[in-house]
Amino acid sequence: MIRYLALLAFFAVPFVHADTPLRDDLPLRYLEQAPSDTRNQPLVIFLHGYGSNEADLFGICERLPATDTCLSARAPQTLEEGSYQWFQRKGHGPYDGVTEELASSARLIGQFVRAAVAKYHTQPDKVVLVGFSQGAVMAYEVGLRHPQSVRGIAALSGKILPVLASEVKDNPTLQRLGIFIGHGTDDQRLPFSDGEDASELLQALSLKPQFHAYPGLGHSISVAEIDELNHWLQGLNP
Repeated sequence: MIRYLALLAFFAVPFVHADTPLRDDLPLRYLEQAPSDTRNQPLVIFLHGYGSNEADLFGICERLPATDTCLSARAPQTLEEGSYQWFQRKGHGPYDGVTEELASSARLIGQFVRAAVAKYHTQPDKVVLVGFSQGAVMAYEVGLRHPQSVRGIAALSGKILPVLASEVKDNPTLQRLGIFIGHGTDDQRLPFSDGEDASELLQALSLKPQFHAYPGLGHSISVAEIDELNHWLQGLNP
């Protein structure tokens, strides 16, 4: 099994309740936790990391306000049963991705976001993408290229890939984005400097990312990070 579950050592809530069905009525398969009335409520969409699946981050939904609609999407490329990716890694140097696959997955996520907004009767300014690792790469890819489609981006142990860094430009629509960056100082897969570099790039674009460093944390998510993410999410949609 290629999967590395982000929350395995840090989060005690079960990843998926036994009665949580995998849904397939949107462009990506997903798990859902939703209130009885989703109209104009926050819509939080989780994007898992390489080799994982939609169940990995779904436990975080338990910590979100009961009024939030929470979806956890499955990446489109199958590695093996229960193990998926958004794109293939390119080369053996610093983490990068195959450009065509990045673009293809970004289009699917964009379609997923638009369809979810329609299904749950909410608005783009209520949507937040929360990604871990490769999922964080995709959250940046979609949110920074199409800032009109979301309210915020939360990038956990991620990075902004070179092709996006070279192409994203400052514009008024971009300024409305809220951005949360969380990164462990001992991350051996995507080093802490990737989070710092992303923060610096975003600041150069006149954005104001919230950067949270987690001393001693590797390529994972801690309870402290989940708590700070939750606080940030509630600040976006008070």
